[in-house]
Amino acid sequence: MKEAYVALGANLGERERSLAEAIDRLRLTPGIEVRRISAVYETEPVGYTDQPAFLNMAAAIRTDLAPVELLRKLLQIEKEMGRVRDVRWGPRTIDLDLLLYEDVTMQTDVLTLPHPRMGERAFVLVPLRDVWPNGLKFPWQTVLEALRPDETGIRQWGTLDESR
Repeated sequence: MKEAYVALGANLGERERSLAEAIDRLRLTPGIEVRRISAVYETEPVGYTDQPAFLNMAAAIRTDLAPVELLRKLLQIEKEMGRVRDVRWGPRTIDLDLLLYEDVTMQTDVLTLPHPRMGERAFVLVPLRDVWPNGLKFPWQTVLEALRPDETGIRQWGTLDESR
C-alpha cells in the first residue's frame, strides 16, 4: 500500500455535505483506505474569482492503486457527484485533486505528480499541513516552508463529523 494525498474542494450546493460524501465515497472505493482527514477551511476563490467561496480539505490515503488508476477513481467520484467541467477554476460541486503519491514524480498527458501548482496554493497547503505527518519533505521543500504564500482569505470552518 502506498501513501497518497488528495485535496478536496466544493463551492456549489451544500458544500460541507459534498465534502463528507466525497470522503465516504473514497472510503467505499476498493483499493483506497482513508487514513486521516484535515479540518475544513473556507477559502476565497483563486483564478476565476466571480464565484462563491470554497470549502477545502485534504485527505491522507493508503492505496494499492497505481497513480493513474487512482486519478481515474477520483474523476469517477467527481462525475458521480455531478461535477461539470465547463469553466477552468470555476464553480464546482466537488473537486478531487491528487497532490502526491509517495515520492513518485511523473508528467503525462493525464497526470503530473507532485501536483504542479500545489506549492502556490495556500488553500491546498493549509489543509495538507493537517494530515501531513511531521512536515515531511515535498520534493522541493517542507510543508511549513511552503506555507509562506499568503493565507489571507482562509478560515477554519470546522471538521467533518467522524461518527457518520
